[in-house]
Amino acid sequence: MSRVAAIRCAGVAFAGIAAFAAAGWLGGYRINTTPSYPLGLWRIEKLGRNAAVGDLVFICPPLTSAFKTAFERGYIRRGLCPGRLSPLIKTVVATEGQSVDIGEHVWIEGRSLAHSEIHRSDAEGRALSPWQGGTVPFGYLYLHSDFAGSFDSRYFGPIPASGLLGLAHPVLTIDP
Repeated sequence: MSRVAAIRCAGVAFAGIAAFAAAGWLGGYRINTTPSYPLGLWRIEKLGRNAAVGDLVFICPPLTSAFKTAFERGYIRRGLCPGRLSPLIKTVVATEGQSVDIGEHVWIEGRSLAHSEIHRSDAEGRALSPWQGGTVPFGYLYLHSDFAGSFDSRYFGPIPASGLLGLAHPVLTIDP
């Protein structure tokens, strides 16, 4: 194969991959590479109502110091949310007006939340500071993942529901 033909072939392949990625992005598909939920292809489904407890959602993190630190530590990656952060996949476990108490683990409305132990350091020994607890404010969601090492509302607190992209549905995933 000539050099010109190889360059054309590479260009066509690159264009095909870019078109496939753009179609997936515009179609609401995302790839999860974090251990908080199964790895693989997920789809964002529009939510025609307010988020409710039990919803598995995609949500853009707010531009706060907690998320700046999370990015620097590698807890979240680059993406197309504000601040060039990637969206989170989390389960809504409390909504506005609900009480969240933080101790050795999380309590919501007086009920213990499963798999919610509070860790004082991450896997690399860096300090983690839990959210102090309180009432979830109007327009905010408290998010959780059962994955023990998840960076979720245990550490960053409730986040604005305005960042909600939609429900998260696995399409082709593996749970390692």
